[in-house]
Amino acid sequence: MKAFDYIVVGSGCSGAMAAQTLVEAGKKVAMVDVGETNPQYGSLVPDKDYLTLRTTDPNQYQYLIGENAEGIVISDAGKGAQVTPGRSNMLRDTDRLIPLRSRTFSSLESLGYGGLGIGWGLQCWEFTRKEIAATGMDVERTVRAYETVSGRIGISGTNDSAARYTLGELMSYQPSPEADRNMRHIYKRYQDHKKEFDTAGVMMGRTPLALITRPKDGRRAYAYRDMDFYDDNGASAWRPWITLNELRKKPNFTYIHGFLALSFRDTKNGAVIKGLNVATKKPVSVTCKKLILATGALGTARIALRSLAQKPRQKIPFLSNPYTYVPCVQPAFFGKGTEARKIGFGQISAFLTEEDERPDTSILTLYSYQSLMLFRVIQQAPLNFIDARTIMRYLSPGLIVTGIQHSDRASPYKYLRLIDNPKTMTGDELEAYYELSAADLADQKRREDTYIKALRKVGLYAVKRMNPGNGSSLHYAGTLPFSETEKPLSLSPTGRVHQTRNIYVADSSGFKFLPARGLTFSILANAHIVAENVLQGKE
Repeated sequence: MKAFDYIVVGSGCSGAMAAQTLVEAGKKVAMVDVGETNPQYGSLVPDKDYLTLRTTDPNQYQYLIGENAEGIVISDAGKGAQVTPGRSNMLRDTDRLIPLRSRTFSSLESLGYGGLGIGWGLQCWEFTRKEIAATGMDVERTVRAYETVSGRIGISGTNDSAARYTLGELMSYQPSPEADRNMRHIYKRYQDHKKEFDTAGVMMGRTPLALITRPKDGRRAYAYRDMDFYDDNGASAWRPWITLNELRKKPNFTYIHGFLALSFRDTKNGAVIKGLNVATKKPVSVTCKKLILATGALGTARIALRSLAQKPRQKIPFLSNPYTYVPCVQPAFFGKGTEARKIGFGQISAFLTEEDERPDTSILTLYSYQSLMLFRVIQQAPLNFIDARTIMRYLSPGLIVTGIQHSDRASPYKYLRLIDNPKTMTGDELEAYYELSAADLADQKRREDTYIKALRKVGLYAVKRMNPGNGSSLHYAGTLPFSETEKPLSLSPTGRVHQTRNIYVADSSGFKFLPARGLTFSILANAHIVAENVLQGKE
């Protein structure tokens, strides 16, 4: 293959953003990626709302549960619960091509066109300045990068009483989508009891989303179809493919799909990325002046360990936000019937104000539940299927799903290592170990108890607390932590891999701390900053 100025590895959020910065600078850029797609589902979903489709479309099974019922998974609620047939390319071939072994950690990675961004929940949190500093990123540049990213992808939010927790310092954003009836009721109850919430140290506000409510760059404003988990019609929700499709129209951008990156080699005048053609299983390689890895913290860990590990089974750290599901019922809406203008994304989030000045925090987000259908929740009910179905039909209009996410720090009990496995296509697999201390678990329970108690004041009652397992947040970081000193398997603050000259990392691998607020917005900001550093020759 021909040589390029810059190569970006991976098409997820960080890869798309880094590539955009490089391409807009006029550089000759290639992206290598496996790039699994789902063309058979692309045109199946009519551009109508969920209730209309449920009552009028005889072919709805094709996109709601799949031609072969592949959308029906009999299991406990956990990671990937929102992966519908139309998004199944997000997970395709991961077990075969990038296996991970663990008894304590269950990850979810993607080789799809757009990476995990295919199913991203769109929450766009700015880290606070203290959180940014704790991750190891440059505070001032990150704050500026948030504005750049917002201008590119489009973010909606509300300047309400919780804006300091939700929007942070962000200046450029569109109005939040209109809340559905469940969330309007919750927010009114919150405002009516705000003094009690203030006393309890809990603040609520609208969740910032990468979702446009006004037309932007040929994308349509959000249409309230409640098909958020099934299609991207109108492109109101930003996904990496939107940026990638635009980049592929540029003469200085080349997309190379079917390329599984395995390792890199740093050379005097550039870099080489080595991999496999997933169709032929034959080795392939591409040369460039600068190489930017953006395959996610776990994917980048594999590539770095293959390329730089100084001893077999060398351990490296990693981070993952602990996550808890709390299904709640809202009795005020029992038996009220379905609602057409529904939103599947997070609409309201809550914060513990006692943690205002600390990077170690937790965050709660509320989701309405409708278009993912009852079969996913019936499995969790302590009843037989027939009785559960009858009861849940009555309860479902008042069903709210709550997610509580906690921050994470490195410890000796959280690590990865690459081990030999001749049965895999790559001859190895990643092994993970993740264990929280008793003190961590007790602190998380205390925070969750505070949230659950506060929810009662807005008419929400927890049914049970569900731990979907370590790794279920899908937020991973810290595998090659930032370091001011040149040491193996770490990154310079600019994103350069230490002990190399031409290899950079644009994903969350460098984060030394993982705040509770979702990390994707910060990954996008970091990717833009790293691409700027590469352009400026910063080491």
